[in-house]
Amino acid sequence: PIYEEEDNVVYEASGRVYDPQPQSSTPSVRVSKKDGLQGLIGIVNKIQEVFAVVGNNVLDMPQIAVVGGQSSGKSSVLENIVGKDFLPRGSGIVTRRPLILQLIYDETTHDDYGEFLHQKGQKYYDFDAIRDEIEADTIRETGEGICVSERPIILKIHSPSVINLTLIDLPGITRVPVGDQPTDIEVIIQQPNCIIMAVTAANTDLANSDAIQLAREVDPEGLRTVGVITKLDLMDRGTDAYGILTNRLIPLRLGYVGVINRGQRDIDSRKNMQQQWRDEETFLRQNYPDIAGRNGTRFLREKLNALLLQHIR
Repeated sequence: PIYEEEDNVVYEASGRVYDPQPQSSTPSVRVSKKDGLQGLIGIVNKIQEVFAVVGNNVLDMPQIAVVGGQSSGKSSVLENIVGKDFLPRGSGIVTRRPLILQLIYDETTHDDYGEFLHQKGQKYYDFDAIRDEIEADTIRETGEGICVSERPIILKIHSPSVINLTLIDLPGITRVPVGDQPTDIEVIIQQPNCIIMAVTAANTDLANSDAIQLAREVDPEGLRTVGVITKLDLMDRGTDAYGILTNRLIPLRLGYVGVINRGQRDIDSRKNMQQQWRDEETFLRQNYPDIAGRNGTRFLREKLNALLLQHIR
């Protein structure tokens, strides 16, 4: 099958169109980002906001939760999806509160901006300031140090360059609880309606991936887990990720998507995200020519959007 950018069809690693109910005759979801079905994501966003305000942070509702170890490249994947630098960086656990990231496609917006639920009415056009506020609000909630909280930060980003999508960025996985890290922080991914986006670096052993192991604990058959493989360009010479990307190593119902993150030098130089996407596509065509169309950040964005819509329906 041929993947078209405006055609939100989800493919399995085998190339077949993904149908969440294979025994049903219901056709797969095919919608563009301008279709009325996209409004369903906005409704789910409103429900999330209401329950966040009243303090109920664990909902069994259609959502995509992002998990990954501290060196998996999780933050870079999220920034690539958004097309902006806006997440805190550093050593240790950088994400200390769940971040509910609501991407809102708005063709009338000329300048991308972000809004926090805890600062209604204030628009951030400077994405460095968004990063500063994420850090500041985290400290207001958890204090300095390594403490982790289950209370989420909700950030909306309006842009004509994003696709309608909501992701929950969970704190980096630590096998030993850190500080006063709540023991139920993983309850979110236990919910049957939660799609798990498990981020793992290609230059590590997939069998020992914290994200994959955590996902298998709550989704042992791999029915609602999609794997994202980062750092394809950093694998040892003579090795590749074909076995992973073609779903043969540790099979997942939703398969795997390989992506290329920006390196530290690219981040420091503020490399343009659109250029990064082009370089990523070039790398995939050169190194994974027969599966390049089912990998990369652009494909990942469309796939996640369609998965979320299918779960909402």
